[in-house]
Amino acid sequence: MTEFTGNHILSVNQFDRDAIEKIFSVAHSMEPYARREKRTTVLSGAILGNLFFEPSTRTRVSFGTAFNLLGGEVRETTGMDNSALAKGESLFDTARVLSGYSDIIAMRHPAAGSVSEFAEGSRVPVINGGDGANEHPTQALLDLFTIKRELNYHGKGIDGLHIAMIGDLRYGRTVHSLSRLLCLYKDVRFTLISPKELAMPQPIVDAINDAGHRLTITEQLEGNMDADICYQTRIQEERFPSQEEANRYRGKFRLNQAIYTRHFQSKTVIMHPLPRDSRMEANELDNDLNINPNLAIFRQTDNGVLVRMALFALTLGVEDLVSKYERDVVWYSNKSS
Repeated sequence: MTEFTGNHILSVNQFDRDAIEKIFSVAHSMEPYARREKRTTVLSGAILGNLFFEPSTRTRVSFGTAFNLLGGEVRETTGMDNSALAKGESLFDTARVLSGYSDIIAMRHPAAGSVSEFAEGSRVPVINGGDGANEHPTQALLDLFTIKRELNYHGKGIDGLHIAMIGDLRYGRTVHSLSRLLCLYKDVRFTLISPKELAMPQPIVDAINDAGHRLTITEQLEGNMDADICYQTRIQEERFPSQEEANRYRGKFRLNQAIYTRHFQSKTVIMHPLPRDSRMEANELDNDLNINPNLAIFRQTDNGVLVRMALFALTLGVEDLVSKYERDVVWYSNKSS
């Protein structure tokens, strides 16, 4: 992808390393605005259609926050039952209508391929906020941005990375998209840990192998791993045929400080796309990890705002105008005085 302006962002397959570095460079420049040190009105008058037909907290609010921080306004639709789709309207018709009210659209939908289908009818750029068990490109980008920052802190880069992906790799769209992005880098080592029934889909495994990376597939944590990143996933209960089947796997891959110490290095970064299932029967990431400095899950969410700000700026072609419309943050100044 060499040109962002006016284009949809539907899949990680659109990106090469140059495009990723461009996104990350712009994301880095967004920090003063995300930290409320400065504000910009570069998207004043622009409207984001934030269409979430599947439950979401972080992604939905993060998209809205990112757009607001660039000076734009947000209009939201949440839940299938609250939209005309519940009355039988097609995605194409919905797109034609709502794109007339918006300058850009962020969309999540429970069916794989749905966001691409919607984009065919849209008159404005569409950003995929997750389509079923298929893809979550903006999550993959913020995950990769987080990995880059965490490894830089330890004097390392993404090339040569060892990442352990743990849990529901079958339905977890975040690991699908992240794996494809990592295939753009060199000498990456993947350790995939899951029950056979929740293994990484074969097309992703094939992509890893075709890229010449090292791959280990196992059903349990073994020994002391030299992984740089431990990427834990939630059991995606909403995508299982039944709740009973989902319950069979809940709590299989718990991580607490004792397990972390036994299986990982002292510098291994812990990541999770959230929400982490903190119910007793699951407890994916124990609260005793909250004081572990390598727990990066909340740095991930902060980074999500930066990456989504960058994507909005690039897609709407204003990445070079952001500082031109920079202003002081009045409320922050008043608070400080």
